[in-house]
Amino acid sequence: MAINKQKKNELVADFTELLSSAKTTVYAKYQGLTVAELQELRKAAREAGVKIKVVKNRLVKVAMNNIAVYKDTDTTGLTGQLLYATSSEDEVAPAKVLANFAKDHDALNLLGGFSDLGAALTESDVKALAAMPSKNELIAQVVAQLLSPATDTISALSGGLSGIVSGLEAHAN
Repeated sequence: MAINKQKKNELVADFTELLSSAKTTVYAKYQGLTVAELQELRKAAREAGVKIKVVKNRLVKVAMNNIAVYKDTDTTGLTGQLLYATSSEDEVAPAKVLANFAKDHDALNLLGGFSDLGAALTESDVKALAAMPSKNELIAQVVAQLLSPATDTISALSGGLSGIVSGLEAHAN
């Protein structure tokens, strides 16, 4: 179904805005997924703060040319029916959502992506991103490491104090 020029301009403007705010954009072939599976993917993406868009590659290239950072980005991988996953909050989330979905759905094939600095990401780059902990997981790990000495000290002191109290109680009787 052909769309008019005004609709194309709206799609380009929307995708330009989406790309401009995205920390990472990942694209994948989705040919063979059912409508129900696509809805399942969109739901999982929403829960992770990721937006999924299906846009013609030609319009994506036009949108990328509208953004200074993406003007020189290699777009040769943008062929066939692709869906694009973006996140303005987390660099890892788009890759993680698509990779997790692809584990159970062979029809979804990760192909590549773009960083917010305009660098093209290969399939292996995207898979490496997907294997990384999310931003929240990294923060939790750092906080746990920072709190570890305090937790260990409190544990040692509470164990020592209970031993002293038990000894005093035994001696008093």
